[in-house]
Amino acid sequence: MAHNPHAATRFAFLATHRWFRALPLALAIGASADALAADPKDAVFAGGCFWCMEEAFDKVPGVLETTSGYSGGTADTATYSQVSAGRTEHAEVVQVEYDPDEVSYEQLLNVFWRNIDPFAVDRQFCDVGTSYRSAIFPMNEEERVLAKDSLDEMQARFERDIATQIEAFKAFYPAEDYHQNYYKTNSLRYHFYKSACGRVDRLEQVWGDEAGTQGALSASAQ
Repeated sequence: MAHNPHAATRFAFLATHRWFRALPLALAIGASADALAADPKDAVFAGGCFWCMEEAFDKVPGVLETTSGYSGGTADTATYSQVSAGRTEHAEVVQVEYDPDEVSYEQLLNVFWRNIDPFAVDRQFCDVGTSYRSAIFPMNEEERVLAKDSLDEMQARFERDIATQIEAFKAFYPAEDYHQNYYKTNSLRYHFYKSACGRVDRLEQVWGDEAGTQGALSASAQ
């Protein structure tokens, strides 16, 4: 049988043409998957020293980034010197950017509670002052309801007054660069501070096996 170069060319063209026809479908499927992926969300919590709260939330699967900062005050700006002196009414907070497909706001609330002393008024562990108060800053009505439900749950669990407040979110002011990821960039000093402050011991007194991030995640998985 004689070789037909035109037939070979035609088959090659058809194969290529089928590939090109399938390409838009593949791209559309990929685009649809991207469209279905939820946008990252932010949550803001005050739990005393923001260095420690960054470390706590960075351990949570689904958390994309944490940022130390200030929120809950009346002034339209905030710096560490102003906040620590009590001149702005802000609290030290951590802003948690997370993937809602991987971790829910309710799970973040569970982690938050188990990394604070919920009975301490205007302090956390060795840090004293209104800037070290514990608070939840919901960003919408759904989060406010979830935060209130979690607060009621804590109240019922411990049968005593909970000092943690639910505060309206107004603004978030990032802390100075040297505060960001402090537990990583100044590991030795950070761990000395954390140990001397009695944070781990007090969390274990309050929460037992559920203390800290790992305890919270394990409790949620049960």
